[in-house]
Amino acid sequence: MPPGEGKVLVAILNKLEDLEIARERHWYRIPVSSARKWLRRRWPPEWLAFYQTKVFGDEAFAIRYYAQVLHIREVGRCELFPDEPPNAKTHRRYYQLLLGPLVQRVDPIYSRRRRRIVFVPTTWRKFAGAVEINDLCDESPLEDYLWAALKRLEIDAERQYPIDYKGQFYFLDFALFCRDDNIDVETDGDTWHAHKARIPLDNERDNAMNDLGWHVLRFNGQQVRERLEAYCLPKILSAINREGGLRTDDLIPRTFNADDPVGPQQMPLF
Repeated sequence: MPPGEGKVLVAILNKLEDLEIARERHWYRIPVSSARKWLRRRWPPEWLAFYQTKVFGDEAFAIRYYAQVLHIREVGRCELFPDEPPNAKTHRRYYQLLLGPLVQRVDPIYSRRRRRIVFVPTTWRKFAGAVEINDLCDESPLEDYLWAALKRLEIDAERQYPIDYKGQFYFLDFALFCRDDNIDVETDGDTWHAHKARIPLDNERDNAMNDLGWHVLRFNGQQVRERLEAYCLPKILSAINREGGLRTDDLIPRTFNADDPVGPQQMPLF
């Protein structure tokens, strides 16, 4: 059994043949530029899991297969696909992850909102216990603490949700999708966001979210750790109500009693 904190990387499968390569030829490729951009803190992985996109039909938008990473080497594309005609990708460099046999999970890890992801670095402990894609996020203990509270209240949120603002990508700690405007909930770690240099960057980010119609809520470490029930959750629930309630598969959005976060939910009347 792998150690609980063993590094797992969830990677995307956009093509049917890439799953066959992993299954039959036991390798997967990641562009070197992508690994350096997205995975600097989480490289190299010990396990690789695969998130299948819509081309996989009934198996789409879920993680069903994974494999142990046995070795990683840097190669040119021509080494991976020697029979491929020259094209725009011919000179691209890749990390080739050499894999053990593919293993199929008994219970797939689904994406409720059918998200498109790039990479999700996580731990074996989270991967083994995950029910849905958001359970895999491993950014900070503060986020995990708030995520547990949101799940307890059955508040559907998307973690590390990507937003493109004029070519600048922002990843929202928690994205809540409401009837009117959406909500971005941020947990500001004490060390990272205490730096004065972060203040203008956070302001730029908040302004970008406001331009896109997102309402931003920020909570610091002390608030999340010590005042979660008394302050953070009521603020989140009040914001949800103010924005018309959480969008659901039903016709009626969900609203909540902000004065009693752990009490029964309220439904709006039409």
